[in-house]
Amino acid sequence: MHLARLNLVNFRSFRRLEVDVPEGPSLIVGANAQGKTTILEAIYLLAIAKSFRAENEREVVNWDAASTLEQAAVDGTVQLDGSRTRIIVGYQTHFRARSAASQGAPIHSVRKEVRVDGVRRTAAELVGLLNVVLFSAEDIRLVQGSPSVRRRYLDILISQSSPAYLRALQRYQKVLHQRNQLLKLIRDGRARESEIAFWDEQLVQAGSLIVQQRTDTMTELAQTARATQRELTGDAEDLRLEYLPNVTQADDAGDCAAEFLNGLEALRDQEIRLGSTALGPHRDDFQLLVGDVDMGVYSSRGQARTLALTLRLSEAQYLSAYKGEPLVLLDDILSELDEERREQVLERVLAYGQSVITATDLDPFSNAYLSRASILRLCEGELRRAND
Repeated sequence: MHLARLNLVNFRSFRRLEVDVPEGPSLIVGANAQGKTTILEAIYLLAIAKSFRAENEREVVNWDAASTLEQAAVDGTVQLDGSRTRIIVGYQTHFRARSAASQGAPIHSVRKEVRVDGVRRTAAELVGLLNVVLFSAEDIRLVQGSPSVRRRYLDILISQSSPAYLRALQRYQKVLHQRNQLLKLIRDGRARESEIAFWDEQLVQAGSLIVQQRTDTMTELAQTARATQRELTGDAEDLRLEYLPNVTQADDAGDCAAEFLNGLEALRDQEIRLGSTALGPHRDDFQLLVGDVDMGVYSSRGQARTLALTLRLSEAQYLSAYKGEPLVLLDDILSELDEERREQVLERVLAYGQSVITATDLDPFSNAYLSRASILRLCEGELRRAND
């Protein structure tokens, strides 16, 4: 699997960009604020139909294009087993009038549409066609950030390898929303407590599958991460990943479901009082322990950076085992690493069939890497091959 071509239309700073993406390693070099991260963002979008850095879909549409209601699109061609698949994530802009009480001009809103070989698809149907692992400067939050960051890491990893997990996750989120709404109504005396039983069963059904798949994935990921961390630190650090499910773990899905249901019943009064669901995989977390020390609390920035690299490298290895080699993206992170770790990371990345790395200059890269990589220079919205 590899991305053969990428076209951007009115995507962030790019009015138009067309590039044939080389197989093997590619290095995009350019000054800051040229759009290097935007290119990686677009590639990532083709994998999960969601930006890794936008809070709202409006952010990815070029402002000038949005003001004239022009369409925006990320258009990619994926080569897979001798055949080509075209993926388009498009954005249709339209104005939305402000309320009578607000001031200023109308603002624009965006409707997103996904098409695969011309056929409209949901975002869930897109996930898994092109598998991607992204390394970014924000990855330090995987170690030192909130549990929601680590849950998102797990959800994206497992969803790319398991459609059943993604379906269960989407179902769980919908049921969780409905159940929370009902808890508020019960608290306010506008619904009966007996109505919660149906939503309990739905929550337990989807949630138990999520917990079991997270448990299995974390077991495998822990082994890979331990070996990777030892390699990156010269055997100096013995890493242990410990999954912290909010629901009591059990040997099989049936026992997990029973524990989950019992837990919800025990917390019923508290949940009604709070108006929200207090138990379930939406509150899961995992710890990174070196020895018995929680790195989420006590790691230095350098340690956290190495641990984050370990998680991403382990993610790539996991996907390789279950879905084939992913496309690996590194967003200008090598300059923050010492020479030894840079070489270790580049050696790992070169083992994958396709990778794209961004950087401001060539200094962090060895001659051995540069001799194998396709170097593309980005300047003033144009991407040109530098080493033909």
